[in-house]
Amino acid sequence: MASTETKAKTDDLAGLEAGLDALDAVEVRRTPVKEVLLKKVLPPVLAVSLVLAVWQVLVSAGVTEESKLPPLSAVWDSLAEMWLKGTLFEVVWTSVSRGMLGFLLALAIGTPLGLLVARVTFVRAAIGPILSGLQALPSVAWVPPAVLWFGLNDAMMFTVILLGAVPSIANGLVSGIDQVPPLFLRAGRTLGATGVKGVRHVVLPAALPGYLAGLKQGWAFSWRSLMAAEIIASSPDLGLGLGQLLENGRNNIDLPGVFLAIILILVVGIAIDLLIFSPVERWVLRSRGLLARS
Repeated sequence: MASTETKAKTDDLAGLEAGLDALDAVEVRRTPVKEVLLKKVLPPVLAVSLVLAVWQVLVSAGVTEESKLPPLSAVWDSLAEMWLKGTLFEVVWTSVSRGMLGFLLALAIGTPLGLLVARVTFVRAAIGPILSGLQALPSVAWVPPAVLWFGLNDAMMFTVILLGAVPSIANGLVSGIDQVPPLFLRAGRTLGATGVKGVRHVVLPAALPGYLAGLKQGWAFSWRSLMAAEIIASSPDLGLGLGQLLENGRNNIDLPGVFLAIILILVVGIAIDLLIFSPVERWVLRSRGLLARS
C-alpha cells in the first residue's frame, strides 16, 4: 500500500515538473516567408489598396470634385515630376534628418530629466505637473515664440521639436519607473546595486517597456512638431522639407502636390516605426518571454 502511494506521489511530481517545463518552454522556429507575407505584409497592403480604390471610385463616379479630391493619376504625376527633377529624396531627407537629430537631442535631455523626476520627490512635485502640461500643449503654439527668439533657422526648428518631444520621453520614463515592482529595487539593493548602479542595472531595464512607449510617443511628437514648424515658418534658408512642400502646394493651389506631401509625411512616419521602433519593441518582448522567438 505504501509503495503504491509513493509511486502515485512520484508520478504527480513528475507530471508537475513536466507541466512547468512546458510553461517555460518557448517555441523556437524560423517563420516561413509565406507566413510572414500572409500575416504581416498582406493585411496592410490590402488596407492601402482598399483606401486607394475607394479614392479612385469617388473621383471616377463624380461623387467629389477634382478641385477637392484629385485623381490618383495627378498625385502620381506630381511624384514622378519630383523624381525626374531629383528633388524627391532631397525634400524627404531634409525633414527626416532634421527630425531624427531633434529626436536624439530630446532623448539626451528627456532621459535624465525623467530619471530625476521619478527618483526625487521634490523635483517630481515641482516639475511633474509642468511636464504633463507641456505634453498636452500643441507643439504649433511654440512656433511663433521660437521664430521671435531665434529667427528662421534650424535652431528654431530644434526648439519646437524639443519642447514637443522632451515631455513625452520624460513622462514615459517616469511612468515606466513607477511600474517597477518594489521587490526588484529591494533585491537590487541587497545585491549592492544602489545609486547609479541601481539605476543602470535595475531601474532602467525594469522600466524599459514604459520607456520605449515614451520614446515612440516622443518620436511622434518630434515629427508632428517639425511638420508644424516647417508649415508655418517657411524660408529659403531652411531648405525645402515636407512641411514646406505641403505649404507650397497650398499657396500654389496645387491639390495633387498637397496630397503628395501628406502621403510622404505619412509614409515616413510609418517607415520609422516599422524600421526602428517595432524591431526594438519585439526584442524587448522576447527578452521578457512575452513573444515567441521566430
